[in-house]
Amino acid sequence: METTCATRPGDTFNEDFVTAGGHFAVVLDGATPEPGEDNGCVHSVRWLVQRLGSRLTAGLIEHEDAPLPELLRTAIAAAMEAHGGQCDLGNPRSPSATVAVLRAHDGRVDHLVLGDSAVVVQTGDQTVEAVVDERIHGFPERSWAELRHLRNRAGGFWVAGNSPEAAAHALTGSRPAKEIRRACALTDGAYRLVERYDWSWYELLDGLERDGPEAVLTLTRAAESATPAGTFPGKHHDDATVALCLIGGEDGPHPASAAGPG
Repeated sequence: METTCATRPGDTFNEDFVTAGGHFAVVLDGATPEPGEDNGCVHSVRWLVQRLGSRLTAGLIEHEDAPLPELLRTAIAAAMEAHGGQCDLGNPRSPSATVAVLRAHDGRVDHLVLGDSAVVVQTGDQTVEAVVDERIHGFPERSWAELRHLRNRAGGFWVAGNSPEAAAHALTGSRPAKEIRRACALTDGAYRLVERYDWSWYELLDGLERDGPEAVLTLTRAAESATPAGTFPGKHHDDATVALCLIGGEDGPHPASAAGPG
């Protein structure tokens, strides 16, 4: 598995995390804290994301056979322990992150998604499947003050942070590696061209392979800058991170076409 990564900060500093090894890619997106609100934690979101990401990465290296939810559960528990008892992890505003993982192992490619990061997979027959955890967007009429009490609860949504149980609620799947042409793991800030600007997932994958992740993030920033602030909900510029994985499928890697099905 050949992986190329890129990341860009949003309006402030970057709270994303990305790493890759010979058989895996990990992307995390830290949830920016609500301004002026006590989150019960003496640590920053970046601190949490770095610890979650490093512990998940270590698990992927040391335990190649372990189920991805088990590795994520262990990483969340370790990150919680790293708080050292200084923080109120029962606070519904405590730091958290979304997670996307791709792993090639034993002739298969596994994925895990928790929160609104995404994994996108293209098979050899050009079929593209996007795995996005939409549960956090299932409450459009709720304010953030209400949403925080739905975090890591049955009937709500799940993120990595203060509950190892959240790992069991991640979206997971596995495919034979020979069926997969290419795939990517990315944060929601990196798929805005699809979410807001009418790109297809195929076009996004094609752009990532043909032009590279840095170029696609540059296009994303250009589209955002050309859009008046307030046109879309949320941040005008969000942290954006992507890991593109070329896997090959039955025919092996080959150059991306100039265009593809939408």
